[in-house]
Amino acid sequence: MSTTRAPHDWSNWAGLAHAQVSEVLSPPDAAAVQEAVTRARDAGRRVKMVGTGHSFTDISAPQDVMLRPDRMGGIVSVDREAMTATALAGTPLKVLNASLAEMGLSLHNMGDIDEQTLAGATATGTHGTGGVAAGLAAQIAGLELVTGTGELLRANAQENPDVFEVARVGLGALGILTTITFKVEPLFLLEAHEQPMEWSRLVSEYDDLAADCHHLDVFWFPHTDRAMVKQNRRLAADVSEAEPPSRFAAWWEDEFISNTVLGLMCNLTNRAPSTIPTFNQIAGRALSERRYSDIAHQVFTSPRRVVFREMEYAVPREVGIEVLKECRKALDASDWKINFPVEIRNAPADDIPLSTANEQDSFYLAFHTHGDADHTAYFAGIEEILKAHGGRPHWGKLHTRDADELRGVYPRFEQFLAMRDRLDPDRVFANPYLERVLGA
Repeated sequence: MSTTRAPHDWSNWAGLAHAQVSEVLSPPDAAAVQEAVTRARDAGRRVKMVGTGHSFTDISAPQDVMLRPDRMGGIVSVDREAMTATALAGTPLKVLNASLAEMGLSLHNMGDIDEQTLAGATATGTHGTGGVAAGLAAQIAGLELVTGTGELLRANAQENPDVFEVARVGLGALGILTTITFKVEPLFLLEAHEQPMEWSRLVSEYDDLAADCHHLDVFWFPHTDRAMVKQNRRLAADVSEAEPPSRFAAWWEDEFISNTVLGLMCNLTNRAPSTIPTFNQIAGRALSERRYSDIAHQVFTSPRRVVFREMEYAVPREVGIEVLKECRKALDASDWKINFPVEIRNAPADDIPLSTANEQDSFYLAFHTHGDADHTAYFAGIEEILKAHGGRPHWGKLHTRDADELRGVYPRFEQFLAMRDRLDPDRVFANPYLERVLGA
């Protein structure tokens, strides 16, 4: 196991969380993780596997010993009878997606960013939109983790089912995930229909738009009445019949417009915030309609080169549109100048105690600012509205909630805390973020 014992600085992708550790390890297997955890516990130190740092919060900030996931990647096995695939937990989502596709397999659903490790994405409740399971964690069939006592524990619906139930969204507080087994399905095609839409139609027809497709993703441009609506529909056609955008069209839309132009626009408007509404109006009017089809992960995910900051909450689906209207009303009445769109998604309920969709169909509202912009007033003002409607914050995105507040919106919060006491009694995996959202 490679080891660095000189002080090491760590920061996350957004540059909002920082830490310094005294030891960095790259364990090659579960036994090496067990050794690192046991050694840290015996010395009264804390240890954390860091992932790729794509959480905006400091949920993965290491304290004393930092474990890197770079030697724990790849698919371990595939069970075609059970339709499951087991991968090492340090595998990036983009690697899993590509590897499954080569085998003619796919996850059911996923978010729009695929840079995260499997452990980080599932532990923070990363989700997509629509489908029968939106969250990655809801697609888990089994897992293996090293607990705070150094035990290697396997959990699924038959073996340690009480651990399995809770640990699918574990926040990194219950153990270090070493392998994850996902439910998979045959590789399928998605047809994407992207179209600009007026605000009035969006809010009046949202439920119909969602019912008319399998996966709905919406981007509303603040200071405008314009939105981009993306409806993804599953096709019965063979994957060989995909009609993806041409290489130039894909580069133009996903790289040049969505990254290069967006980055330049943000840099310009950050220097002159009063121009943001005008720029947003121009961008909204420039939106165009397109259709294409491709294998699932090529449609679900897209590159994100521009560094941004994000707060996302889940509110009950039945009040979602009214909450969105209330957020717009607050934004319109403020002096905030926002040059990033608001993303709107929905998810079916699941049974995971700390999933944002636990026991409720959910409506997700994600608010962004450019990485160089001050997000604090905007996020704070919007967060008050979301809190008032029973909102649950995404664990990997910015929020101010603490354990006392979160206990009131998660019916099974105490069940999670009891499992934490059992699996990490000495708080080997604790850090300031976990102490805030879970208590000491």
